[in-house]
Amino acid sequence: MAIDDSGQEAAIRKEALDWAVRTGDAAFADWEAFTAWLERDPRHAQAYDTVMAAIGDAAEVVRGATPANDDAPIAVAPAPQRHWLGGLVAMALILVVGLGLWRVNAPDFYTVETAPGVMRTVDLGSGTQVAVAGGSRIEFDRRDPRYANLEAGRALFTVRHDESDPFRVTVGADTLIDVGTVFEVRYDDAAFSVAVLEGAVQFNPDGANVHVAAGQQLARTASGLQLSPIAGAQVGEWREGRLTFEGQPLSAVARDLTRATGIAFAVAGKSAAQPVSGSILVDPVRKDPASLGPMLGVAITRKGEVWMLGTP
Repeated sequence: MAIDDSGQEAAIRKEALDWAVRTGDAAFADWEAFTAWLERDPRHAQAYDTVMAAIGDAAEVVRGATPANDDAPIAVAPAPQRHWLGGLVAMALILVVGLGLWRVNAPDFYTVETAPGVMRTVDLGSGTQVAVAGGSRIEFDRRDPRYANLEAGRALFTVRHDESDPFRVTVGADTLIDVGTVFEVRYDDAAFSVAVLEGAVQFNPDGANVHVAAGQQLARTASGLQLSPIAGAQVGEWREGRLTFEGQPLSAVARDLTRATGIAFAVAGKSAAQPVSGSILVDPVRKDPASLGPMLGVAITRKGEVWMLGTP
């Protein structure tokens, strides 16, 4: 029997609530199935983001009604996934479902955060999509689908150009304006770069006003902004399971590998600044992290659950 739109929306809301409960469990590990569900229908991601935002609002209500205990220890989550306190999220879900908070009081801004090794695509409508790499965090505005704020990590933007309403990306204190574009942005601490595959991007139009064309990359280095050529195949290549490094410090390589594979990599000894060049496929590294050593010409050792790159 056919299901009308209202029935489909109700089913999606129910699935979103179910995933909210499951991903809120610290033991949850089925990120592949969760990602597949998100990508099956753009409405899935929208419903999940809305219910998670509402749970956050409801949790604040619960916290406000809970006496503070200044002597209680503070627990720090060991991984960049959402870990909710069992009783708190249960009460929050009661508020979400019972009071309809996730449909009525959802905030205008919402954040999409991916676990290491998990990619996600956000459909903003009208031909604009954002592919979010693993271990990344990006903020969107429900009132303004032509805006994004990359807080950490990397993302590939495929933007429908509208001269009267340009797409804006903020990255720290910097602003990017699209000029009919497919471009990748990455942001780690103070490091920043934007690489353009199609069209162009205008960097800080009210300041430096740098035009970045297709086949170019703009990066902030120790000596300032640097514009250089980049092969089109390297822009967003992580979506296809490949990473390319060209004279990048080993610390950046370890960070990118952790995000792409979901395996913890770190730098040993004083090797953080050691430059590394090479191109690798992610899947073989997932299967055998030790194989990375010969690929990049660096020593690799295991320390507990962390793979150490460089000489101790």
